[in-house]
Amino acid sequence: MKLKNWHVTLLLMLTLISCSSKKTLKIESPNNKIKVSINTTKGIYYAVNFKDAVLIKPSKLGYEFKNANPLSNNFIITDYNITQSNTKWNTTWGENSVIEDNYNQLLICLQEKDGFKRKLNLYFKVYNDGVGFRYEIPKQKNIDSILITQELTEFNFVKNHSGWYIPANFESYETLYKNASLSDIKSANTPITLETVAGNFISIHEANLTNYAGMTLKKSKGDSFSFKSDLVPWPDGVKVKTKTPMVSPWRTIQITDNAQDLVESNLILNLNEPNKIENVSWVEPMKYIGIWWGMHLGTQTWTLGKRHGATTEETKKYIDFANKHNIKGVLVEGWNTGWENWGKKDAFDFVTPYEDFNLKEVTNYATEKNIAFIGHVETGGAAQSFENKLDSIFSMYQKLGVKAVKTGYAGGIQTKGQFHHGQFMVNHYREVVKTAAKYKIMINAHEPIKPTGIRRTYPNMMTREGVRGMEWNAWSSGNPPEHYTILPFTRALAGPIDYTPGIFDILYKNAKNRVKWNDLDDGTSRVNTTLAKQLALFVILYSPMQMASDLIENYENQPAFKFIEDIPTDWEFSKMINGKIGDYIIIVRKDKNSDDWFLGSITDENKREFNIELNFLDNNKTYVAEIYTDAKTADWKTNPTEVELIKKEVTSRTNLTIKLVAGGGQAIRFSPINK
Repeated sequence: MKLKNWHVTLLLMLTLISCSSKKTLKIESPNNKIKVSINTTKGIYYAVNFKDAVLIKPSKLGYEFKNANPLSNNFIITDYNITQSNTKWNTTWGENSVIEDNYNQLLICLQEKDGFKRKLNLYFKVYNDGVGFRYEIPKQKNIDSILITQELTEFNFVKNHSGWYIPANFESYETLYKNASLSDIKSANTPITLETVAGNFISIHEANLTNYAGMTLKKSKGDSFSFKSDLVPWPDGVKVKTKTPMVSPWRTIQITDNAQDLVESNLILNLNEPNKIENVSWVEPMKYIGIWWGMHLGTQTWTLGKRHGATTEETKKYIDFANKHNIKGVLVEGWNTGWENWGKKDAFDFVTPYEDFNLKEVTNYATEKNIAFIGHVETGGAAQSFENKLDSIFSMYQKLGVKAVKTGYAGGIQTKGQFHHGQFMVNHYREVVKTAAKYKIMINAHEPIKPTGIRRTYPNMMTREGVRGMEWNAWSSGNPPEHYTILPFTRALAGPIDYTPGIFDILYKNAKNRVKWNDLDDGTSRVNTTLAKQLALFVILYSPMQMASDLIENYENQPAFKFIEDIPTDWEFSKMINGKIGDYIIIVRKDKNSDDWFLGSITDENKREFNIELNFLDNNKTYVAEIYTDAKTADWKTNPTEVELIKKEVTSRTNLTIKLVAGGGQAIRFSPINK
């Protein structure tokens, strides 16, 4: 290989002249703030500087294998290549309709000096907002099958930054985020977000997780600020089973001056492959409601009986409500047999309705009303059984006109020894998405593998859970007010969240005859927000399939529901106005199909006041601002449901005061006035 862009050769600084003796390579971001160096003197090490300060000191790279020597040292650099790219691409849907992809890339070709002289390639892409790097083991004589027992990637920080994280878990991400110094963090699922001593921000995650195990982080021995990759294993302890040629997911280090740039970063998406679905006209973002919340409250059941939720009659009521209120989809859980066998192997056949639910009648009724019936496939962890029947299940749904399916994997994976986040399940989740695309079906995955930007490549992978979501408020002590102010800076960096906001009956006053159905329910459960904050979450927590999750009777004759009717789920442009992780955040988004803007602002358990400039609005337009705000006497503990609607004319030159009560929020729609 030869350098393709001679004008960027200054980005590469070589310590020695001949290719076989080079030991250090360096590359910078387009704006020169981020610098990465790779050294092969004693093993393979990379280091990262941000604005001339060391951010990550030399950190090890490489692999260990079963029945093969490690691929981690004794290398020579046989070749290298630097390229530049600065392009833009259009999203199928998302927070922004156009994304800039601007980076410098360094490809390093390595070969062992002795023995089999195995080859290893490293790719480093350096953006203005971070770094992505990955491994490639090319096709070669001495390697065919690969059994990875350890990925040696390290992240050795130089200072004791503050971290927001959930402890590493191979099965679930449904944990409250913690805040601690790096010295006190033993392990973490990714993304993990750090606020540095200097006030900058870092997030460690991965992109394009394909045919590989999910990565967690664990503390390195002997250094309290250092972490190493800990891949989720197969039952025999091997982490990844594959063949050459092999590429790993991208290891991502997002690095920004401030929290706003971190939230607005598109690095994860940019490190994924372009859309592989030729025709995406059938991929349609939507709002939806559903027969779901009642089961979590304990007022309805998934199983057949007196309180069964998914009846033909009840579903038609939801379809009628959706049709009346600008809601495009209706989810129905518990329509199919098998829930009575919960916990047993292969409890579901996925296609047989309960006797009080007529699937064909319901889907026909939905079609007549121009409402998308959202199918539901709960596996109870029987992933292999589901995968074996994918074609028959999705073809059935396609024949019924169903365009979206919610999947679930509650409980342990029934294939012995497999974890939700291991390579076996990573490949399963992908197979579901690819097969669904064949039948023009969109996927909303629960109990999933974390998002890593695959939505760019397969835009029918709409949204997923992978978070401690709304249902926890129905049968536990619930999510604290600060939870919602942490998610945009952590889990949401990875991709859309099916958090399912929109609960109006905050204290469950209308939920009569509740039945305790799990051991976490101590009888004190409720939603720990105000009603206005529930509205604001439709802006704050992005999802292209966004659920208004309460029982529909709690929306009837409620003026605040108009905000949910009005808000879209596909955006032209998104911007964070202000925010502090764990305390508050303000986000604005512009509708992709109109000139409307929407603002969401939320706080933790403390009341706050902000003055913001509306300079994101068009300079030549006057807007009416419809402001849904907590009443002055509102409080998340004592008076959570009192909401006021205020209307005023504003322009891009207006300074707007936002007052948030404790645990509260504010949701605003800005609509141009035709004058």
